[in-house]
Amino acid sequence: MIPLPIDSLLADIRRRLANPGALVIQAPPGAGKTTRVPLALLDEPWLQDRKLLMLEPRRLAARMAARHMAAELGEMPGARVGYRVRMETQVSGATRIEIVTEGVLTRLLQDDPALTRYAAVIFDEFHERSLQADLALALCLESRSALRPDLRIIVMSATLEALPVAELLGGAPVLKSEGRMFPVETRHLPPAPQANLVAHAQYAVEKALQEETGNLLVFLPGTGEIHRLEERLRGRLPLGVRLAPLYGDLDNAAQDRAVAPPPPGERKVVLATSIAETSLTIEGIRVVVDAGRMRVPRFDPVSGMTRLETVRVSRSSAEQRRGRAGRLGPGICYRLWKTSDDERLAPANTPEILAADLAELVLELARWGARDPGALAWLDPPPTAAWNQARELLRGLGAIDAAGGITAHGRELAALPLHPRLAHMVIRGRALGWGALACDLAALLSEKDPLRTGAPAGADLHLRLALLAAHDAESKRRTGRLRAVAADLRRAAAIDARDAELGDEGVLTAFAYPDRIAQRRPGDVPRYLLANGRGALLQEGDPLGGSLWLAVAQLDGAAREAKVFLAARLEQRGIETHFVELLQERERVEWDQKTQAVLARKRLELGSLILEDAPAERATPEAVAAALFQGIQQAGLDCLPWTDGLRQWQARVLFLRRILGDAWPDVSDRVLLGNLGTWLAPYLAGMNRLSHLARLPLGQALAALLDHRQQRDLEVQAPSHVAVPSGSQLRLDYASGETPILKVRLQEVFGLADTPRLAGGRVPVMLHLLSPAQRPLQTTQDLKGFWQRTWPEVKKEMKGRYPKHHWPDDPLQAPATRAGRKPRPERPKR
Repeated sequence: MIPLPIDSLLADIRRRLANPGALVIQAPPGAGKTTRVPLALLDEPWLQDRKLLMLEPRRLAARMAARHMAAELGEMPGARVGYRVRMETQVSGATRIEIVTEGVLTRLLQDDPALTRYAAVIFDEFHERSLQADLALALCLESRSALRPDLRIIVMSATLEALPVAELLGGAPVLKSEGRMFPVETRHLPPAPQANLVAHAQYAVEKALQEETGNLLVFLPGTGEIHRLEERLRGRLPLGVRLAPLYGDLDNAAQDRAVAPPPPGERKVVLATSIAETSLTIEGIRVVVDAGRMRVPRFDPVSGMTRLETVRVSRSSAEQRRGRAGRLGPGICYRLWKTSDDERLAPANTPEILAADLAELVLELARWGARDPGALAWLDPPPTAAWNQARELLRGLGAIDAAGGITAHGRELAALPLHPRLAHMVIRGRALGWGALACDLAALLSEKDPLRTGAPAGADLHLRLALLAAHDAESKRRTGRLRAVAADLRRAAAIDARDAELGDEGVLTAFAYPDRIAQRRPGDVPRYLLANGRGALLQEGDPLGGSLWLAVAQLDGAAREAKVFLAARLEQRGIETHFVELLQERERVEWDQKTQAVLARKRLELGSLILEDAPAERATPEAVAAALFQGIQQAGLDCLPWTDGLRQWQARVLFLRRILGDAWPDVSDRVLLGNLGTWLAPYLAGMNRLSHLARLPLGQALAALLDHRQQRDLEVQAPSHVAVPSGSQLRLDYASGETPILKVRLQEVFGLADTPRLAGGRVPVMLHLLSPAQRPLQTTQDLKGFWQRTWPEVKKEMKGRYPKHHWPDDPLQAPATRAGRKPRPERPKR
């Protein structure tokens, strides 16, 4: 065997695992940890008749690792080294090292929590921090604690911080290996502003092919960019240069071609997603072109939807990509961003458990018997919001009960290699005799769309199903993997393939996504309202746009109006037949802003959707009043029949509350508007329109806010009118400011020595002393001071202006008069 850097640690690894325990191995890509560590443990005495179980996050990496190890032993996969991935198994009775992908490991643990056939579990490439790897490690730790103290756990990583993992494993030792890497020169090729990523990648590939020798590995965000770059490069590459796409959904043969060396004398350009960062070796790579982007799922627990986001790679991912150029000799890495952007990259990728839909995890834990995530050991615990959302979804599907325990239906769902939504669809479809169609749909919705986005097919699932059912060679070529997945699901769910023509794809899709049953909104643009209250939008011109009802399977998760990618037509009768448990008959009494009236309607609803809407025969007075309150709140309190006297009454009460305290009620507009049901409801009998409020006894309703004593005290402490020496009863104005105002002609207060006071003498009124023409002469709260200091000047000025009026030298001794004229001299008595 070719010497590898990890070889120097193998003796120490064997020594430390001689006794039961755990171990962390930190080694960069190329060190050889994936293939050499399991082989080094193959003949250890503690293995006895048990196997080594190694988790590989990706199917391609699992197959390649098994092939490489088997070759080292001079065997084919399936002998001493075997693998199990979805839809493909190569194991036998002789197998001692079993390499599995994540879902397989979780299923093994669920079927046999003690892992009785295995002596050790190896977690390879744990730095990828997939959700299933975190879950499997948590389950293995609990299994070791409760059932298998002899179970050895080895965690291997290229870039992960080793200390937190070691602590999680109970203080496990950490062994570090140097990688086998030649120098790699980094060249930055930043794009021009607003440049297209694929066009810039094309430029970088063509430049690298001209400037350098050897094979190229190009990292792109996703399959869409891979296909677009492949189209741009075809016909433009030099002779002898081959293109090889590499991503997870490719068939095995295409993946094998991508990682194999090209024929002698030829060069290869591998267009890959982040699948090529670690775990597998691609022969002959000397040049890496890194677009610096990756596509990651982001789950929103509020909307219950996952959207794919294109984000910058992390620093650790960028370094791993760069390292791919230095495996065989000195290499070159073209980074398609500015040098200064290196320092702006996040240190590592976000663990999937912190940003993913947790429905599968919650169901697996319920099957395990754990209803609280705190019962297990996690490197990062599941976020509460996403956990709670997943529990609500699973309860709605009938997979768990109110306490979080798994139901019989939930066990059926967990037995299928599908998201719980799709598993629920398959089980429901099977019960209706539509199982084969449900499996076809599940395959379509769990794998890559066979029709490219933006094709004439639009979002219609029916056309994808037709392609899947077609028998021509091209259709079979395009849907080969989908057909295999669907067949695998039929076997797992014990479904006869012969009923494939039976079923309603709209109803089946709605079984999986009942919260995404969608109703078309009025208008020319195909906009829809989902049952969960969110908005959705079909691409303009989509053939589905004329459908009144849809079952939406895939959308981009945008907050306000998500773009629909995949959906099926749905009929209302299908909803009413198969979703009875979700339908609610409600009588709604609501305020109608357009008619300014209360409308009573009888509706058949599914979440936010209305299937039927008709006038209700009758509505309770309480419901009518509550709806009328909505109208009053929208219109504002001024829609009530206020008079100036009632507004003054309101101001008088608020004045006393301000001066005397909270014993007096708050009758401000804000409080009155917020408590309509408390004080106004008894007076609304027979009213259901704003116009009816004209006959409301508002004064009576307001007066009832005061008890008998307060009503009496109001007239004493804050009277509406006050008597002046002339004999007039003048109105006090409480509404124009904080201090009540008394407007009075000056001659009417002759003989009045002091300012009138309110609230038990606490507050003097604000006197507006008026001229004979009702114009303000003086504003004061100190009448006594006015007579003493200001009266002489006022008298002098007014006497000249109004000579016929009375301007006495001593106003305190002069008689008050309403007319303001000089008093006539008394006639002598005869």
